[in-house]
Amino acid sequence: MIKILHAADFHMDSPFYSLPEEKAVQRRREQRELLDKLAAAAEDADVVLLAGDLLDSSASYWETAETLKRVLSSMKAHVFIAPGNHDYYSARSPYAFMELPANVHIFRTPQLKCVELPELEARVWGAGFTSAGCEPLLRDFTVRRSALTEIMVLHGDVAAASRYNAISEQDIARTGLDYLALGHVHTFSGIKKAGETFYAYPGCLEGRGFDETGPKGYIAGTVSKGSCELSFRPIGGREYRVLEADVTGFDDALASARAAVGEGYPSDVARLILKGEYAGEADLEAIREALSDKFFHLTVKSELRRKRGLWDGAGEDNLTGMFLAGLKEKYDGAADEESRRLIELAARYGIAALEGREEWRP
Repeated sequence: MIKILHAADFHMDSPFYSLPEEKAVQRRREQRELLDKLAAAAEDADVVLLAGDLLDSSASYWETAETLKRVLSSMKAHVFIAPGNHDYYSARSPYAFMELPANVHIFRTPQLKCVELPELEARVWGAGFTSAGCEPLLRDFTVRRSALTEIMVLHGDVAAASRYNAISEQDIARTGLDYLALGHVHTFSGIKKAGETFYAYPGCLEGRGFDETGPKGYIAGTVSKGSCELSFRPIGGREYRVLEADVTGFDDALASARAAVGEGYPSDVARLILKGEYAGEADLEAIREALSDKFFHLTVKSELRRKRGLWDGAGEDNLTGMFLAGLKEKYDGAADEESRRLIELAARYGIAALEGREEWRP
């Protein structure tokens, strides 16, 4: 039984274009700090599998390379890195300049190779990208039968077609591996199985945009010959959240937004979307400023529909416009409230009939 930690897609030194510059700098610093949390989580691990895109590009900051080197050097486990399409291995990549201890192994070529771990009765296989794309690596690959626990770490895309090391479930089933640790997909996949091989994506270590919402983290547990006991573990970083506020029935869009936000999420980056029907013009910047202290960063978007009045469209150059114009003239000249009420009913039923609806709604 081998204790493993599997993580991927840190994308350190991401630009965070959607944030103000001072917050983007803070987020990059926090990405480095998150590595210490990962090292603490790996304290009892026998093997750490890092499945690529640890860096967002080869143009990483000096502080990031130094932090990565320090954290990897502090790990007692055997550490294996399979570079991906963002942090692919080259003579200029940060990996080429890191002086790492013997327990850290970087797969530097797109040829599948293995490292034997006799004390664990295991072999760890892997390969690395050497450019931004990679041909399929698992086709026709099968491990020879042995009593060893067979593990692989690889950056790739379990999809029908991809330029990022396309992998099929048939490829996985044919490998004979006990566990395939994957990187590239930024959402936890669940622990899956193809043939007798377990495989999984842990997702990214921390979200960087609104396409990466919810808790992020790593996979940990045990792997042995023919079995896996693995689970997703949140690492507790900042989250991205999408919130919605239905302003229908509110005279003040900010009041609706406050109700939807509640106490907020002071550590997180949020997008608030205003929905529903609203008679006026919502001041998005005023709403953002009023609620900004409830989040690390907040943006506000509008998907509001303008509340339709009964007489909207009267006089337009179409059948409905002409119909409403005639009734509006009668409405304005009506002698009493009862007459106006009857004309309104006629307008409502008439619009519904013209629009093919059962009833008119504002």
